[in-house]
Amino acid sequence: MSIELKIPVIGESVTEVTLSSWLKKDGEYVAEGEAVCEIESDKASMELPAPSAGVLKILAQAGSELKIGAKIGELDTNASKPAGNATAAVATAKVEAPVAQTSSKEVNVPSPAARKILEEKGVDSGAVKGSGKDGRITKEDAMNAQAASSKAVSPAASAAPARAAVAPGSRNSRPEKMTRLRKTIASKLVEAKNTTAMLTTFNEVDMYELMNLRKKYKEAFTKKHGVGLGFMSLFTKAVTVALKDWPAVNAQINGDEIIYHDYADVGIAVSTPKGLVVPVVRNAESMSLAEIEKEILALATKARDGKITIEEMSGGTFSITNGGVFGSMLSTPILNIPQSAILGMHNIIERPVAINGQVVIRPMMYLALSYDHRIIDGRESVSFLKQVKELLEDPSRLLLDV
Repeated sequence: MSIELKIPVIGESVTEVTLSSWLKKDGEYVAEGEAVCEIESDKASMELPAPSAGVLKILAQAGSELKIGAKIGELDTNASKPAGNATAAVATAKVEAPVAQTSSKEVNVPSPAARKILEEKGVDSGAVKGSGKDGRITKEDAMNAQAASSKAVSPAASAAPARAAVAPGSRNSRPEKMTRLRKTIASKLVEAKNTTAMLTTFNEVDMYELMNLRKKYKEAFTKKHGVGLGFMSLFTKAVTVALKDWPAVNAQINGDEIIYHDYADVGIAVSTPKGLVVPVVRNAESMSLAEIEKEILALATKARDGKITIEEMSGGTFSITNGGVFGSMLSTPILNIPQSAILGMHNIIERPVAINGQVVIRPMMYLALSYDHRIIDGRESVSFLKQVKELLEDPSRLLLDV
């Protein structure tokens, strides 16, 4: 019996995906539930599991742009799992010449990006030794081959007088196709800049009390809840409290209407190897610090592993981004449309500040609130950020709800 492998329905708005890579080889036996390939949509990457055990037949190449429902392979479920190295033994028993010929073809198969580089530079793939999996020619192999071929000189040229020394340093460049996720990020950022009246207001927060609180209860918190006490949960809790008092910051424009929310679905920006994604903590206003920490950890782990779903990144009402983890001192975050506001955290720097007429050294952080001025007035944005600052500087208010 043969089972078709098709591109599954990922989300209502997703109509096309990219087949990023095959995780299994053509003719290889795969177990039920084992990941056979990776596909990439506009918002995230995901692995496609085998619906049943069997031998894989690949019908679509890695790098292909495919519609939802497109057939990419088949599984022969009648094939039994080879015992031990039975597959290798069968291959060895065959005539050596055809096997060697097949192997040489595999060695000289370039990846789509490598093939484009080789074609542009006029380099024969047969002359390139691949360093990738199963001898596959990678982009780096193609670039190095081009560099090596450019160094080849004719006998006449070698007899020519020595030229002046060329300044050291590589001047190579390489084209690389944008991923679907990067295309979507670029499109959303441009849309946010072009369709909103975005402004940013700033404030600074003295992190002294918050850091002392975290230091004092960090071990006990971890021991009881099994998760660390980070700043993100404290900032999220402060934001949810302030959003209740300033509902416009938690609202969205929908045509001629303003949609207000009596809940806070807070998006937490997470940097992944493939780009920035924003998973959403649902109903953060009703969660404890421990619950927020656990949810952020779970979502961030799934995002970095490429297993986050579109549903887990959709529907946020407010977002927080922390550029401080990369050393950013001050920035103006861009709105995550259709949301109307986003809070930017930054790195903590010890600076001299005046407190009660005395100059003291305190750990200070700049906060930035970018907002859509079409729906949020200056009074609301400034007051919201000021309240977040005050809650963080006196964290006991978060616990007492005052």
